[in-house]
Amino acid sequence: MSVTVILNGRLTVLDCAPATMLLDALRDGEGLTSVRATCGIGVCGACTVLLDGEPVTGCLTMAGHARGREVTTVEGLDGAHPVQRAFVAERAFQCGWCTPGFVLTAKRLLEENATPSDAEIAEALGGNLCRCGCYVRITEAVRRAGAEMAKDVPPNNTGRKGA
Repeated sequence: MSVTVILNGRLTVLDCAPATMLLDALRDGEGLTSVRATCGIGVCGACTVLLDGEPVTGCLTMAGHARGREVTTVEGLDGAHPVQRAFVAERAFQCGWCTPGFVLTAKRLLEENATPSDAEIAEALGGNLCRCGCYVRITEAVRRAGAEMAKDVPPNNTGRKGA
Protein backbone atom coordinates (compact mmCIF):
# COMPACT_ATOMS: atom_id res chain seq x y z
CA MET A 1 0.00 0.00 0.00
CA SER A 2 1.02 3.62 -0.41
CA VAL A 3 0.81 6.01 2.54
CA THR A 4 1.28 9.68 1.73
CA VAL A 5 2.64 11.72 4.64
CA ILE A 6 4.46 14.96 5.23
CA LEU A 7 7.75 13.56 6.46
CA ASN A 8 10.13 16.08 7.97
CA GLY A 9 8.48 18.82 5.95
CA ARG A 10 8.43 16.97 2.61
CA LEU A 11 5.55 15.22 0.93
CA THR A 12 6.56 11.55 0.96
CA VAL A 13 4.94 8.31 -0.10
CA LEU A 14 5.70 5.36 2.16
CA ASP A 15 5.41 2.09 0.24
CA CYS A 16 4.68 -0.68 2.71
CA ALA A 17 2.52 -3.67 3.49
CA PRO A 18 -0.79 -3.00 5.29
CA ALA A 19 0.50 -4.40 8.59
CA THR A 20 3.73 -2.35 8.59
CA MET A 21 4.48 -0.34 11.67
CA LEU A 22 5.51 3.29 11.27
CA LEU A 23 8.90 2.45 12.81
CA ASP A 24 9.66 -0.02 10.02
CA ALA A 25 8.31 2.21 7.24
CA LEU A 26 10.55 5.06 8.42
CA ARG A 27 13.65 3.11 9.33
CA ASP A 28 13.69 0.44 6.64
CA GLY A 29 11.74 2.22 3.91
CA GLU A 30 13.11 5.75 4.33
CA GLY A 31 16.48 5.10 5.99
CA LEU A 32 15.72 7.27 9.03
CA THR A 33 17.96 5.62 11.59
CA SER A 34 17.01 7.88 14.50
CA VAL A 35 13.82 5.82 14.81
CA ARG A 36 15.16 2.92 16.83
CA ALA A 37 13.74 -0.58 17.18
CA THR A 38 14.36 -1.59 20.78
CA CYS A 39 11.63 -3.02 23.01
CA GLY A 40 8.90 -3.55 20.41
CA ILE A 41 6.15 -3.02 23.00
CA GLY A 42 6.07 0.77 23.36
CA VAL A 43 7.70 1.16 26.76
CA CYS A 44 11.21 2.46 26.01
CA GLY A 45 10.57 5.46 23.73
CA ALA A 46 13.52 4.78 21.42
CA CYS A 47 11.16 4.67 18.42
CA THR A 48 9.42 7.95 19.27
CA VAL A 49 8.37 10.18 16.39
CA LEU A 50 6.07 13.19 16.33
CA LEU A 51 2.75 12.58 14.60
CA ASP A 52 1.06 15.93 14.00
CA GLY A 53 3.35 17.26 16.73
CA GLU A 54 2.47 14.62 19.34
CA PRO A 55 4.98 11.99 20.49
CA VAL A 56 3.98 8.45 19.49
CA THR A 57 5.78 5.15 19.63
CA GLY A 58 6.59 4.06 16.10
CA CYS A 59 6.66 0.40 17.10
CA LEU A 60 2.95 0.50 18.05
CA THR A 61 1.68 2.91 15.37
CA MET A 62 0.59 1.43 12.07
CA ALA A 63 2.07 3.21 9.06
CA GLY A 64 -1.41 3.59 7.61
CA HIS A 65 -2.44 5.60 10.67
CA ALA A 66 -0.03 8.32 9.53
CA ARG A 67 -1.77 8.77 6.15
CA GLY A 68 -2.20 12.47 5.40
CA ARG A 69 -0.48 13.50 8.61
CA GLU A 70 2.77 15.21 9.52
CA VAL A 71 5.55 12.90 10.75
CA THR A 72 8.69 14.38 12.30
CA THR A 73 11.86 12.50 13.21
CA VAL A 74 15.05 13.93 14.66
CA GLU A 75 16.44 14.15 11.14
CA GLY A 76 13.76 16.76 10.48
CA LEU A 77 15.10 19.06 13.20
CA ASP A 78 18.33 19.74 11.24
CA GLY A 79 20.62 19.63 14.28
CA ALA A 80 20.02 23.26 15.19
CA HIS A 81 16.90 22.96 17.34
CA PRO A 82 17.32 24.39 20.88
CA VAL A 83 16.65 20.95 22.40
CA GLN A 84 19.36 19.36 20.28
CA ARG A 85 21.84 22.11 21.16
CA ALA A 86 20.98 21.78 24.85
CA PHE A 87 21.50 18.00 24.81
CA VAL A 88 24.98 18.56 23.38
CA ALA A 89 25.81 21.41 25.78
CA GLU A 90 24.70 19.39 28.82
CA ARG A 91 26.17 16.11 27.52
CA ALA A 92 22.72 14.63 28.10
CA PHE A 93 23.56 11.28 26.59
CA GLN A 94 26.08 8.53 26.91
CA CYS A 95 25.53 5.87 24.27
CA GLY A 96 22.94 8.05 22.48
CA TRP A 97 20.52 5.23 21.67
CA CYS A 98 17.61 6.85 23.51
CA THR A 99 18.47 10.45 22.63
CA PRO A 100 16.24 10.93 19.54
CA GLY A 101 13.14 9.88 21.49
CA PHE A 102 14.01 12.15 24.40
CA VAL A 103 14.71 15.08 22.06
CA LEU A 104 11.37 14.78 20.26
CA THR A 105 9.41 14.32 23.48
CA ALA A 106 11.18 17.28 25.11
CA LYS A 107 10.52 19.39 22.02
CA ARG A 108 6.79 18.80 22.37
CA LEU A 109 6.83 19.45 26.12
CA LEU A 110 8.64 22.77 25.65
CA GLU A 111 6.27 23.88 22.90
CA GLU A 112 3.47 23.53 25.43
CA ASN A 113 5.38 24.80 28.48
CA ALA A 114 8.78 26.47 28.07
CA THR A 115 9.38 26.51 31.83
CA PRO A 116 8.31 23.10 33.15
CA SER A 117 9.06 22.02 36.70
CA ASP A 118 11.26 19.00 37.32
CA ALA A 119 8.10 17.00 38.07
CA GLU A 120 6.55 18.08 34.76
CA ILE A 121 9.74 17.14 32.91
CA ALA A 122 9.81 13.74 34.60
CA GLU A 123 6.14 13.14 33.77
CA ALA A 124 6.49 14.20 30.14
CA LEU A 125 9.61 12.08 29.62
CA GLY A 126 8.23 9.11 31.56
CA GLY A 127 7.75 7.08 28.39
CA ASN A 128 11.43 7.32 27.49
CA LEU A 129 14.07 5.14 29.11
CA CYS A 130 17.81 5.79 29.30
CA ARG A 131 19.73 2.64 30.19
CA CYS A 132 22.88 4.69 30.78
CA GLY A 133 21.12 6.67 33.52
CA CYS A 134 21.64 10.17 32.14
CA TYR A 135 18.40 11.48 33.63
CA VAL A 136 19.99 14.34 35.59
CA ARG A 137 21.73 15.67 32.49
CA ILE A 138 18.62 15.12 30.38
CA THR A 139 16.59 17.20 32.84
CA GLU A 140 19.25 19.92 32.74
CA ALA A 141 19.16 19.88 28.94
CA VAL A 142 15.38 20.27 28.94
CA ARG A 143 15.67 23.20 31.36
CA ARG A 144 18.37 24.82 29.21
CA ALA A 145 16.36 24.40 26.01
CA GLY A 146 13.25 25.70 27.74
CA ALA A 147 15.07 28.82 28.86
CA GLU A 148 16.21 29.45 25.31
CA MET A 149 12.76 28.77 23.87
CA ALA A 150 11.08 30.95 26.51
CA LYS A 151 12.95 33.94 25.11
CA ASP A 152 10.86 33.51 21.95
CA VAL A 153 7.52 33.34 23.80
CA PRO A 154 5.70 36.67 24.10
CA PRO A 155 4.58 37.99 27.54
CA ASN A 156 1.25 36.66 28.88
CA ASN A 157 1.93 33.43 27.08
CA THR A 158 0.10 30.16 27.40
CA GLY A 159 3.34 28.29 26.88
CA ARG A 160 2.84 28.24 23.10
CA LYS A 161 4.76 30.32 20.63
CA GLY A 162 2.62 32.84 18.89
CA ALA A 163 -0.18 32.50 21.45
